[in-house]
Amino acid sequence: MASMIVLSTTAVPDHLRGALTRWLLEVTPELYVGTVSARIRDELWDSVAACAGDGTAVLAYPSDNEQGFELRTAGARRRTPVDFDGLTLIAFGRESKGAAKLL
Repeated sequence: MASMIVLSTTAVPDHLRGALTRWLLEVTPELYVGTVSARIRDELWDSVAACAGDGTAVLAYPSDNEQGFELRTAGARRRTPVDFDGLTLIAFGRESKGAAKLL
């Protein structure tokens, strides 16, 4: 059964962006929305995770849990999803000292 997904990417290669637009609408730069089957969703995510390189990606899709959705992430991120008794919470990592000095 098809369901709606939301995929956000940052700094991914152009060929990956082009591949995603075959299945999803790019509603704003690097934000994709569409309705696909679970099989297509998983195959798209495998491609994104394999090709993200230095970029990042987050996938949100419906699920039969308390929140009604699940998250998948790829790439190095400051924000990390953490399971807390069945709820997905977002943990913020500390900034590296090098990045803090640049600000």
